[in-house]
Amino acid sequence: MSSTDPQDLPIRDDMIRLGQALKLANLAEDGIDAKELIENGFVKVNGEIEERRGRQLHTGDTIEVNGQTVRIASGG
Repeated sequence: MSSTDPQDLPIRDDMIRLGQALKLANLAEDGIDAKELIENGFVKVNGEIEERRGRQLHTGDTIEVNGQTVRIASGG
């Protein structure tokens, strides 16, 4: 797998909020870090800069931060 391939981030429910996903994927240390990354325009969802920490993400959505990409996946 190349570094540009997204890693899957399995979730239990039908959706997860962006701030929670950043923490779960270890792209942010905590909620404050997640908030700052989003407010400063460092977070892309499906290729577009996202400014809402509460954005709902569903299976197949991608998150990109500092060159790292994760894809929301169904956890079963």
